[in-house]
Amino acid sequence: MSFKNQWAVILGGSSGLGLASAIKLASEGMNICIVHRDRRSNIPEFEAEVSKLKAFGVAIKTFNRDALNREVRNIIISELPANSVKVLLHSIAKGSLKNMTNDEACLSKQDLDITIHAMATSWYEWTQELIQHNKFSDCARNLAFTSEGNTRVWPGYAAVSAAKSVLESLMRSMAVELASLNITSNCIQAGTTKTASFKMIPGSEKLAEMSKKRNPFKRMTQAEDVANVVFLLCKDEAKWINGTIIKVDGGESLR
Repeated sequence: MSFKNQWAVILGGSSGLGLASAIKLASEGMNICIVHRDRRSNIPEFEAEVSKLKAFGVAIKTFNRDALNREVRNIIISELPANSVKVLLHSIAKGSLKNMTNDEACLSKQDLDITIHAMATSWYEWTQELIQHNKFSDCARNLAFTSEGNTRVWPGYAAVSAAKSVLESLMRSMAVELASLNITSNCIQAGTTKTASFKMIPGSEKLAEMSKKRNPFKRMTQAEDVANVVFLLCKDEAKWINGTIIKVDGGESLR
C-alpha cells in the first residue's frame, strides 16, 4: 500500500513488457493509466486484461489513442491528479524494420524520423508535459525500455537501434537535469523476450534460439522478469539509482 493514490503512466501498455509492468504495479497498489494504440480486433483481449487489473482494487484509466499526438497527450494528462504520477514508463514499440539495401523498400529518412520520435523523443515530450502540468509526485521515476540492439547489428533493425541510442542519450541528460526536481531517469535493457513487437523483427525465431543458447539459464527473458525490476525501481530503496541502463536478461548479454 506504499503506492496508494499514486499513478503509473504506461505508454504502450496493452501487451508485452508494458502490460506485465501494469499488472505488477497494480498488484502492489498503484493506480494505472495505460495509453495504447490497438486495432478493434485486439480490444476484447485487452479488456480482459483490464478486468484483471481492476480486480486489484486500484483505479484504472485506458486510452486507445495516439500517444505521439500532442493534443491527445494533453487530454490524458489533464485527467491525472496533481502530484500523483509516481512513474512514467515508456514502452512504445512503433518503428520501421526495413533494411538498407532493398531498392523497393529501403530504409528512408522518414522511416528514421518516425521511429526515433515514437521510440525515443516522445518519452521526453511526455516527461516535459507531466513536469509542466505539475503531475509528477515527489521522488518520481522516469523509465524507458531499451534493448541489446542499441549496440548490436541485426538486419532490418537500424532505425530501432538508432532510436534506442537516442533514448539512452536522453535518459542520461534527464538523469542529470531533472535531479533538481527529485526525478530519477533510467533505462531497462530487457533480454530477448517474445513480445508481439519482437515477433515482427525479421529472423526473430532465429534470434530467440540464439538467446536461449547465450543465456546462462538457458531460457528467454519473460515479461514478468522485467516487470519485477520496474517495481523494484519504484521502491524507496531504489531512489539512488539514476542515469543508468539496467540489464534484466539473466546474463544473456555477457556472451
